[in-house]
Amino acid sequence: MKRSRHQHTTPGGMNRRDFVRLGAAAGIGAGMIALDRAAFAAVPEGLGPAPEMPFAAPPIENVRIGYVGVGGMGTSHVRNLLGIEGCQIVAVCDIVEEKVANVQKMVEEKGFPKPTGYSRGERDFERLCAEEDLDLVYTATPWAWHVPVCMSAMENGKHAATEVPAAYTLEDCWKLVEGAEKFKKHCVMMENCCYGRAEMQILLMVRQGIFGDMVHGEGGYLHDLRELKFANAGEGLWRRKPTLERNGNLYPTHGLGPIAQCMNINRGDKFDYMVSLSSQALGMELFADDNFPEGDPRRDEKFSNGDYNTSLIKTAIGRTIMVQHNCDSPRPYSRINMLQGTRAITQGYPDRIYIEGRSPAHTWEDLEKYREEFDHPLWKQLGPDAGGAGHGGMDYMEDYRLIKCLREGLPLDMDVYDAAAWSAVGPLSELSVANRAQTVDFPDFTRGRWQTWQPLGLVEA
Repeated sequence: MKRSRHQHTTPGGMNRRDFVRLGAAAGIGAGMIALDRAAFAAVPEGLGPAPEMPFAAPPIENVRIGYVGVGGMGTSHVRNLLGIEGCQIVAVCDIVEEKVANVQKMVEEKGFPKPTGYSRGERDFERLCAEEDLDLVYTATPWAWHVPVCMSAMENGKHAATEVPAAYTLEDCWKLVEGAEKFKKHCVMMENCCYGRAEMQILLMVRQGIFGDMVHGEGGYLHDLRELKFANAGEGLWRRKPTLERNGNLYPTHGLGPIAQCMNINRGDKFDYMVSLSSQALGMELFADDNFPEGDPRRDEKFSNGDYNTSLIKTAIGRTIMVQHNCDSPRPYSRINMLQGTRAITQGYPDRIYIEGRSPAHTWEDLEKYREEFDHPLWKQLGPDAGGAGHGGMDYMEDYRLIKCLREGLPLDMDVYDAAAWSAVGPLSELSVANRAQTVDFPDFTRGRWQTWQPLGLVEA
């Protein structure tokens, strides 16, 4: 008979540096942490105002790239970049020498010079950043290395791009913002879901007024990753660890990013405060019981992260957003993708829409019905080029736009303030969960500039 285990979750693994860095009153008692809302939202001492205009660097004719972390996701990005005009992979770094060699071969087979390889251990990216003549350092490492790689890049005069999430402590969110402003470099979180065809169609419809005023959004990352987390290779080598140690919304940006762009977060509105709560942590332990033999150490692991996390955000001008996370239960994939306006509503999985005055009364319509009329220009122009690229082509779109903006000296579609605000949901959710869903305030990483910065336009090829 299979064992049945019940585990009471413990407070999430908040980084203690956040309390010191942000001046919070850290008093632990009865499993809770005393919150000082103003302290958690405070601007770090000595940090002045944010720039008056979104940052744009001088144009770069040929973007020289150093890539750090070339497992599955990193190699996929390299493959995209090899097909985009105006960039070159000059250096590649990974702790596994064979992965470095594989990318070097890929680059040479495309007719480029062999990139310099770096594989002398987990901090060899620092040597790459210091020694190589590069414009951009792009990383797809495990989460814990995103901030160290980005900071090393900027400190050595390079722009930085990272896979998601950009950071998972408030201290590190601020560190990226401070670094980008100090060194005058881009630091972008590559949120591919902002470039999905449905998401970009919806953004176009929002910009054209089809939805009226934005009222509410719902997004999430609902993806059964139990088998991946327990694997003895690939992401399984590191992705189980946060589930063991933390309790909150560990991966918020996929569902949140497209909503934030439609709601003009950091460009006319901002995240103001949030609450968060988690269910019990049962799914990972049950999976281990069902799939591993007696004596396997994975059967004895105790997980902190609740199977289901729900976080609710209120924005400065009064909108609401729900963000959910569930990677430890049997379920089909979903990011929810729901937006409610005063004139229309859309929801994903399956993609559907209701437009007041156009749709049959009280009846969903297939979103694709409106594709010809509202297909985003980026997809109209680049759709064929994205065929076969990762995640339905959205990975190619994000890589293309990054290189185009760097080559033309344009502000990026997503900037360091977006990276910080979207990623901050993670640590703030942990604080709220640990305090019985108490309200926690968002730092204003823009320091008031959200009131004057203009919304993201309709980007094109």
